[in-house]
Amino acid sequence: MSDDVELVLRSTRVITPGGTRAASVAVAAGKIVAVLPHEAEVPAGARLEDFGDDVLLPGLVDTHVHVNDPGRTEWEGFWTATRAAAAGGITTILDMPLNSLPPTTTVDHLRIKQDVARGKAHVDVGFWGGALPDNVKDLRPLHDAGVYGFKCFLSPSGVDEFPELDQEQLATSLAEITGFGGLMIVHAEDPHHLESAPQKNGPKYADFLASRPRDAENTAIENLIAQAKRLNARVHVLHLSSSDALPLIAAAKAEGVRITVESCPHYLTLTAEEVPDGASEFKCCPPIREAANQDLLWDALAAGTIDCIVSDHSPSTADLKTGDFATAWGGISSLQLGLPAIWTEARKRGHNLEEVTRWMSTAPAALAGLAAKGAIEAGRDADFAVLAPEETFTVDPAHLHHRNQVTAYAGKTLHGVVKSTWLRGTQIADHGTPTGPTGRLLERQN
Repeated sequence: MSDDVELVLRSTRVITPGGTRAASVAVAAGKIVAVLPHEAEVPAGARLEDFGDDVLLPGLVDTHVHVNDPGRTEWEGFWTATRAAAAGGITTILDMPLNSLPPTTTVDHLRIKQDVARGKAHVDVGFWGGALPDNVKDLRPLHDAGVYGFKCFLSPSGVDEFPELDQEQLATSLAEITGFGGLMIVHAEDPHHLESAPQKNGPKYADFLASRPRDAENTAIENLIAQAKRLNARVHVLHLSSSDALPLIAAAKAEGVRITVESCPHYLTLTAEEVPDGASEFKCCPPIREAANQDLLWDALAAGTIDCIVSDHSPSTADLKTGDFATAWGGISSLQLGLPAIWTEARKRGHNLEEVTRWMSTAPAALAGLAAKGAIEAGRDADFAVLAPEETFTVDPAHLHHRNQVTAYAGKTLHGVVKSTWLRGTQIADHGTPTGPTGRLLERQN
């Protein structure tokens, strides 16, 4: 072991690209320099952190977070969102371009957001740009300024300053982005199916579910695949909810279409059957669907049709979560709870932590091109989460660090306690309590 090693992290269960094994992980200057046998000698002057049988896994990477800062900071902000991320074992987030004012749709707007985030980030933070009907000219400059890709909506976003793209506008933006090798990430719901679906106000979840039919997702994804195939564009489907779209996606991947797909903890751990009427903390778009649908999403994860799991953390103030599903803000806050929520369900279904690590760290890092993140191996950033997978806890909203303690997981008992979180070799959370902000602002490097 090299004399410049400053820190050694040791566990009987270290999740590496080659599998889970007893190991000592050597860290110098914020980087992993070696993964060594468990009983490797610790160099003089290096600090040893021995986690016993707790699992050491790479810090999670969450590429779908709405921080809403600046402009809607009463909903969320960089200080609170990144504290929640750190407490939940997440070491890197990518911020969505909308729900902040201004949205990240020009380089000037990106710089405003970076200035707000600087000094407040407890984890590393990167940024998506936005693709709007009128900002095609801004896409290349945003790409050159370091955004990781571009988000668009195919149906109304819910905020006036971020309008959706029609099919012609999608084709124009996709052609521009493909020309410079960029990535388009897509909220895929077809507006025509949404407009023709029954719309009822009130507290009944069944009415809300009927207002966001699977066909809206299926048609939008089918059209997106056709556009990606025609242009050889690289596209990513956000927050997949409809299992009916899975055969389309699997076939497109088999044909070589450059498409990746994410789903979210709420689609994989919560079901329509359990949502009480009036409980609009469960509202999100697309919606949480039935248990049988959820089973197929898990099958698709195992098969690789769905690539990754990210939060779509989309918070609001409590007053916007009214008991009327038609008018309540749609969004689930789960930054701090995603890992235990997914692990609780995954272990029931016979999946292991290596798979969870791939879905929640390695694959999201690969999606965004975060080459220094997503694995415990030499050369990567020394980002870690320490998890006690057999321990349980009951979700108390008062213990959550995001700004408004509204959560669909309140009262649920979950497996997996995050004991600590480490960013580039510095501990940033201890038993759910974040330390001071040490995160950096990231820019795309390739």
